[in-house]
Amino acid sequence: MCGIVAYIGPKDATPFLLEGLARLEYRGYDSAGVAVTGRSGGIKLRKVKGRVADLAAAVPARFKGTTGIGHTRWATHGVPSDANAHPHLDNAERIAVVHNGIIENADELRAKLAADGAVFRSETDTEVLAHLIAANVAEGVELEDAVRAALGRVVGTYGIAVLDAERPDRIVVARNGSPIVLGIGEKEMFAASDVSALVRYTRQVVHLEDGELATVRADGFRTFTEDARTTHRQPSTVDWEVDSYDTGGFEHFLLKEIHEQPGSVERTLSGRLDERFATAHLGGLNLDARELREIRRVKILGCGSAYYAGEMGAQLIEELARIPAHSEPASEFRYRNPVIEADTLYVAVSQSGETYDTLAAVQEVKRKGGRVLGVVNTVGSAIARECDGGIYLHAGPEVSVASTKAFTSTVVAFALLALHFGRIHDLSPADGRRIVSALKALPDQIREVLEQSEAIAGLAAEYADSAGMMFIGRVRGYPVAREGAQKLKEISYVHAEAYPASELKHGPLALISPELPTVALVPDDELLDKNLTTLGEIKARSGRVIAVGHRRPEEKLADHCILVPKSEPELDPLLLNIPLQLLAYHAAVALGRDVDKPRNLAKSVTVE
Repeated sequence: MCGIVAYIGPKDATPFLLEGLARLEYRGYDSAGVAVTGRSGGIKLRKVKGRVADLAAAVPARFKGTTGIGHTRWATHGVPSDANAHPHLDNAERIAVVHNGIIENADELRAKLAADGAVFRSETDTEVLAHLIAANVAEGVELEDAVRAALGRVVGTYGIAVLDAERPDRIVVARNGSPIVLGIGEKEMFAASDVSALVRYTRQVVHLEDGELATVRADGFRTFTEDARTTHRQPSTVDWEVDSYDTGGFEHFLLKEIHEQPGSVERTLSGRLDERFATAHLGGLNLDARELREIRRVKILGCGSAYYAGEMGAQLIEELARIPAHSEPASEFRYRNPVIEADTLYVAVSQSGETYDTLAAVQEVKRKGGRVLGVVNTVGSAIARECDGGIYLHAGPEVSVASTKAFTSTVVAFALLALHFGRIHDLSPADGRRIVSALKALPDQIREVLEQSEAIAGLAAEYADSAGMMFIGRVRGYPVAREGAQKLKEISYVHAEAYPASELKHGPLALISPELPTVALVPDDELLDKNLTTLGEIKARSGRVIAVGHRRPEEKLADHCILVPKSEPELDPLLLNIPLQLLAYHAAVALGRDVDKPRNLAKSVTVE
């Protein structure tokens, strides 16, 4: 689970490799390395434990080559170390390999290779690939065929790039469950695991499919399958701007992306609201009204924040369309041998469109004849290509590991889907107009919340040293509480737990004390009185309360209050979540955390 870059052309590869790795560092950042070769032959290798900046400092001035590969790692096999960093070489130092994914039969292959004389220098599964490929090229086989033969012995997932010191005119890349994208330049070619490494150099890209390989040369590329059948891939154009990968004057990408949410919501809504018929235009669903009316249930699949966005989406679909809906972790879905129903619509949610657990769940549904829509941010991603239709978020690139603007745009996309469903079913035109009007107002309301950033920073600093935090909400508020707890955990490392407010008295109330503050979602809705009663229970046990809602509770019920603008009840959760993003961010800053690259985590989880 990491970042891959590759270059071949007339220029020195090293500057591109280092810059590309810096742009991909959010995908994995415990070690990094580069390998280059050229007409003079031989492989030059540098790799270090640590960040890309550490690698750049370790690369000597004369480290040059016109063909090169690079990697930034998130450990799955072996602790972060210089030896375990990629690229990995064979014993003759002819073959260099970088790899994303997991080789499940690595131990078995390692034992066989060691018996044949291979000497392993690392604990990684990836090094097995270097030795397998080297064993084939040593017998006079072309590099492409050597890679195909090696992959034929592998069980698992991979995105790889392979360099051969004796064939510096090519790089071979392959994909199975982990993304590889080719970039087409002028008499030069690029490859990467994410387009963010490519946009400064080219907008023309080719996404490889699972089971597909490519030979990349300076003047073009050829794609083919593992059984050597030629495939034909047409380039597509990337519309993301280079500036999207700069902090733009903000201290961190995360803060920038929080503040970009009014614009990202506007893009998600753009061209999709139909005021005349009080509905939403979603042509990408590839489902007509008759087909939609036949759907009796919606199942939403996602991981992490995508799962919590799915919970908010399920609530919207049930309320507006009156169709049973449920969100489930995609990572668990296929392992319970799910019953796939013909009248159920499955919706896969992933910012990157490459989350392996979610992709595997999509493939399980498809294998059993189910219909799947994708809600993704990345055009051309694996999940987008695998699904029958869907909704692109158009939120723009999200660099920080913790998702903010993509989360919010995902919930907006579900609001559009729920509105579309609802108007086909029994949602009245008046209620449709109510939701359309509320959606149009969201960007300005988010801007209003963001104006409280400095005040929330002071609050976060006051509570940052807490041993933990409790987040509570009822019905619509509970998924918001779960997402709020997730954000605090992942970027500040403060333990946080989320519970339905109604469940507090059934056990978790035992935890309440002055040392454990509670963040309570208290919208001005039909459950306001019940939520205020819960606050009373907490204060009666000397618990501190930060209330987030539309009106200020009595002083005896809350120590602090964050007010948000009132939307329609169904959309209130979107606005209640924004202060929780700011609270988590400012708490992390107060604690001196690496906000954009929290420990142990990576942005795009492409391993199981």
